[in-house]
Amino acid sequence: MTDQENMPPIGLIAGGGQFPLLFAEAARARGRKVVAIAHQHETDVQIEGKTDKLCWVKLGQLGKIIKFFHQQGVEETVFAGTITKTRIFRDILPDFKGLTLWNKIDARQDDAILRSVAGALEAEGIQVIPSTCYLEHLFFPRGILTRKKPTESHWEDIKFGWKIAREIGRLDIGQCIVVRDRSVLAVEAIEGTDATIRRGGELGKTGAVVVKLKKPGQDFRFDLPATGIQTIKTLASVQGALLAVEAGQSLLFDREAMVKAANDAGIIVVGLVEDETGNLLSV
Repeated sequence: MTDQENMPPIGLIAGGGQFPLLFAEAARARGRKVVAIAHQHETDVQIEGKTDKLCWVKLGQLGKIIKFFHQQGVEETVFAGTITKTRIFRDILPDFKGLTLWNKIDARQDDAILRSVAGALEAEGIQVIPSTCYLEHLFFPRGILTRKKPTESHWEDIKFGWKIAREIGRLDIGQCIVVRDRSVLAVEAIEGTDATIRRGGELGKTGAVVVKLKKPGQDFRFDLPATGIQTIKTLASVQGALLAVEAGQSLLFDREAMVKAANDAGIIVVGLVEDETGNLLSV
């Protein structure tokens, strides 16, 4: 029996998308039992075949989550996957503990909400750890991933968008921005990345440049930026030109399929890092 198998089960608070599925697979491959919370109308039902114990909850049922984790002996958990942010206005059905916490949150933005939930869990003896703990191989790589390379005009848009994206992240508004010809077409807020790309692309007609960064001081326990083939499909639908992502600070799903889709659509994909002086480096 491995050291991992001797450890208590790891908790998984799952949202939508493939991230929770990938995490569950990776954790179990390392010998960890996975005890998961799945959210109704968000989490993929495939989660049922990838975990050892599972509890479905409605958005806001914090007390139910804590009770289930205690029953299963969970001492540490991760957040993985997305929650459709607009649902907080129509579908949230908190239990008493969830409602109590909700009423204490002054700014109902991503980081404030998630940090508050994490704090409540940790007060109950359930440590929240980085969701990348078994998925380091999925970090977005540095370099130009596609056949096409950015033009000088593209680099100007990337540099312009990078600064703006960093500022909206600093304000905890979003992680993505759409620009063209050094003009801001769309800023991500509660609607999410795909909707932002569609809105910006429709305004820019063709040639939109999408920049996606982590927020300054990003907490790797939750809300890590992620891209995949759907991002490329959305960008292609509005005849966008380029996707620039902060390398090593976000996740990339289905790399081969994503790069193929980008090449087929003539879209450039580049992973960049920022040096100490603020210069962007791709190699």
